[in-house]
Amino acid sequence: MLKFNLKTTENKARRGELITAHGTVQTPAFMPVGTVGTVKAMMPETVKSTGAEIILGNTYHLMLRPTAERVASFGGLHRFMNWMGPILTDSGGFQVMSLSGLRKITEEGVSFQSHLDGSRHMLSPERSMEIQYLLDADITMAFDECVKYPAEKKVVKASMERSMRWAKRSKEAFKDRDGYGIFGIVQGGMFEDLRKQSAQALIEIGFDGYAIGGLAVGEGQKTMFSVLDYTPDFLPLDKPRYLMGVGRPTDLVGAVLRGVDMFDCVMPSRSGRTGQAFTRQGVLNMRNACHMDDHTPLDRDCSCPACRNYTRGYIHHLFRCGEILGSMLLTTHNLWFYQDLMKEIRSAIEENRYQAFHDSFMNRFADDRKM
Repeated sequence: MLKFNLKTTENKARRGELITAHGTVQTPAFMPVGTVGTVKAMMPETVKSTGAEIILGNTYHLMLRPTAERVASFGGLHRFMNWMGPILTDSGGFQVMSLSGLRKITEEGVSFQSHLDGSRHMLSPERSMEIQYLLDADITMAFDECVKYPAEKKVVKASMERSMRWAKRSKEAFKDRDGYGIFGIVQGGMFEDLRKQSAQALIEIGFDGYAIGGLAVGEGQKTMFSVLDYTPDFLPLDKPRYLMGVGRPTDLVGAVLRGVDMFDCVMPSRSGRTGQAFTRQGVLNMRNACHMDDHTPLDRDCSCPACRNYTRGYIHHLFRCGEILGSMLLTTHNLWFYQDLMKEIRSAIEENRYQAFHDSFMNRFADDRKM
């Protein structure tokens, strides 16, 4: 079982710590995404240097390649990828649901064709739990279904109810050990009554933490925040809350205000590979010619290696030439920026000034909210 200590709160914003078999995570926390056992363009040691304490791996991708059984033969995902800190694994539900014509949903689970070679597979709650156990995930996610947005309420309701039945089977198949835990996932789309029903069903089953799924699927920030205005309130105060697949810096700041503790998103690493840098002055496109003769760092207030040692002009040059170092430097910087942001968030809650921090940040990053 995981341990979660809620240290202090400011209104709905929460400051805590999550204790796992592989270390303690300070919350609110952002998890870099290492889908197939690596955060792209980063060594695990570099990921750790950004301040990250926990990363995310993915059941769907790792079950296909190199297979969970092979990872287990290396001693689990921690040893396989040389990340000795906590790992959360996504159940694979979102990925198989995204396969569209290549998958079929039944009460048993989801049968699908691999996007790699067309081979047939079945992913059920029981198989997802087995894979995550073989990977040695500190935090296992219940297997669920995530419907596309928008969808009719009757479709969302049927999907949510199936996910709750799968959640019960996931909990029953999970092998409980000290320092390990399983999170249930609240579904229900943009419908408050369905979200409440889902949360109540999960609480009745009993989980070590609760995730909010089915958001950041194209609904826009305003709608997402409206769902977060009430969904965290349905969840236990003494358990961690995880908003899946989110997101932009303003998404994180706004979600913490509404009671969320944990986040993951590919945005900082993906943006780093495409030339986008997150800074305290806003988002920069390092491919733009305006940076060609710029001798300043990406962000004067950042202490990451990219900002300490390189200029905007040099990083622009790397992207113009297609050099891998450009992706490495920007990914490092972006993850550093995100981890610095989480530190600032934690400090603001501890000092009872989070509302003021939130308001100031949202004003400074107004353009980010329109993206």
